Amino acid sequence: MLLEARNLSVAFGGIKAVDEVSFGVAPGEIFTIIGPNGAGKTTIFNLVSRIYNPTGGDIFYGGQAITRVAPQAVARLGIARTFQNIELFDHASVVDNILVGCHVKVRSGILSELLFTPGVRRQEMEFRRKVEEIIEFLELEHHRDAPIASLSYGIRKVVEIGRALALGPKLLLLDEPSSGLNPEETEDMVHWIRDIRDDLGVTVIMVEHDMTLVRRVSDRVLALESGRVLALGDADQVISDPRVVRAYLGD
Repeated sequence: MLLEARNLSVAFGGIKAVDEVSFGVAPGEIFTIIGPNGAGKTTIFNLVSRIYNPTGGDIFYGGQAITRVAPQAVARLGIARTFQNIELFDHASVVDNILVGCHVKVRSGILSELLFTPGVRRQEMEFRRKVEEIIEFLELEHHRDAPIASLSYGIRKVVEIGRALALGPKLLLLDEPSSGLNPEETEDMVHWIRDIRDDLGVTVIMVEHDMTLVRRVSDRVLALESGRVLALGDADQVISDPRVVRAYLGD
């Protein structure tokens, strides 16, 4: 398994947001976490990316325990994520926003950066080549120099994915990638998610509410309710599970 959670738990003020959750994600898999609001989906992302510390259980990445690893170290290990609310620099260009994702690969010190030494120049050229590859991959060429504030919400979502890809991740966490998108933009998102896995070889874990998108891209689905595992398995099987339907729609 590339990522494994064992009996993962976290509590806030005595209330368990995630309660003894276990799952594994294989390399090259698109794995989706679903559940009603408050089920603990984004909390699991925050545990994996080390924003939160678990109160119980363990997280393993590539066989290595990362339960107490610092967030910046997790990024260097090859885990990148997007957020439910877009976190971009509105007045910077698409190129500059994606370049921010290269920061974990910086090998030079402060003095070298200030003097802009030959090594720093080579590193900058390497980063810019990488960014141009991502822009081409995500078909953002027409927007490369545009400030983020001038772009549609759907394009901003794609730029945020581009910034995450600039880290060169092995594992990409997508938090509600279709949220706020129209049907045409959601169709494009299906295309990007598949290509990220198929063309770039990046394993994807996704939190998502759009069941059509979930069915179309997911290899397996984990359903949560009140921080606990409700169902785990094939997308159609889990989405059709009466317990999952009841969790979303009630009795």
